[in-house]
Amino acid sequence: MRVCFRLSKRHIEIIADIFKEEKFPIPVGFIDQDVNLNAARLFTDEFMLYYIQNMGMMGINSYSIALPSSARIDIREFYTNCMQSSLELFNRASNVLQEKGLFIRAPYIPYPIQAEFVHKQHFMAGWLGKQRPLTTIEICFLFDNLYRNSLGSALLTGFSQVAQSNEVRSYMVRGAEIAKHHSAVFSKFLSEDNIPTPMSWSLAPLTSKEPVFSDKLLMFHTTALNNAGMGYYGASMGESARKDLFAAYTRLSVEVAEFAGDGANIMIDNGWLEKPPSAPDRQNLGNG
Repeated sequence: MRVCFRLSKRHIEIIADIFKEEKFPIPVGFIDQDVNLNAARLFTDEFMLYYIQNMGMMGINSYSIALPSSARIDIREFYTNCMQSSLELFNRASNVLQEKGLFIRAPYIPYPIQAEFVHKQHFMAGWLGKQRPLTTIEICFLFDNLYRNSLGSALLTGFSQVAQSNEVRSYMVRGAEIAKHHSAVFSKFLSEDNIPTPMSWSLAPLTSKEPVFSDKLLMFHTTALNNAGMGYYGASMGESARKDLFAAYTRLSVEVAEFAGDGANIMIDNGWLEKPPSAPDRQNLGNG
């Protein structure tokens, strides 16, 4: 966790310096009072390893998207360094999980005997009747989404225990149930093809109810995970040829979007949602 803290602190310092140089307003973000460093432990060491591993994966994905969209050399260098840090974070967490015997391997299949081509439209089917076996890429996305939702369910369950307002507590409970439902959907697809879906028993939070994070921080973090989840579902849809998989991802994406929208309303009502930089309202300016 100290590695994550040092990385985050360093990234904030670099971004703040860029904003100051450009005379760009620095976001308010969070203050010391948003975290209670003396609170009782909420999650196990095993959970935190899985969490760090997942944060590394999310960083790799996010920075790989941001890098090609940047023109300035210093910004590209910053994102490059961030991506390298995320890779190192992911690898270090994965190595520790393997050393502890906790690493969760994705399902694997026997090697094919020879290369094959698709000759029937049934390869794209998936609504009714006998369906073709899942492809390796479909298995990979199903497993990854199952893993992330299992982790998310445990995280939001812990958040629900320490949330201070009934509104935020109910929102976290709802999110944990949605994640459980999505996990069941992905697990069903895999089990129907007799593909095992091992998960760790170390994900459940501890029993502490002492507030660790402010409700504002809980909501912000959950919103960030919602946004990332919809992005992963979008990528999964693009790589899934079976129509039943595509339909499932579409349906689950709508559910996450509705959940995220309700979360945004909670943040707006409480004055927690900072407005991102936006294009000028030319029509309003033109009207004086």
